[in-house]
Amino acid sequence: MIKISDEKWASLPKIEDRLAEKYGPVGSPSRKDFEAKAEAWYYAELLRDERKRQKITQKELGERIGKKREYISALEQGQTDMQLSTFMLISNALGLRFSLVVGSFLLFVILF
Repeated sequence: MIKISDEKWASLPKIEDRLAEKYGPVGSPSRKDFEAKAEAWYYAELLRDERKRQKITQKELGERIGKKREYISALEQGQTDMQLSTFMLISNALGLRFSLVVGSFLLFVILF
């Protein structure tokens, strides 16, 4: 096993520094935009994984919610934003229930 010294750890770049460098400091418009896109991608990944687990095609899912396959594909690839109403339609079409849990600083969506 390789041991990394405390000095080496301290010299490594921090993720927050990298994010600030690329997307701007926390709270800036560019950082907020990045974080919104990252969250949209995350939730689309959850839904895509569940769709695949159930062996449902994009076309079948689109038919269930009244959308085209291309729209489902664009959502899953992060090419378009998903509105809450669309998230709920897809969740219901996949037989998922979800709860919103609001903490003091965070909003979590729990799929089950």
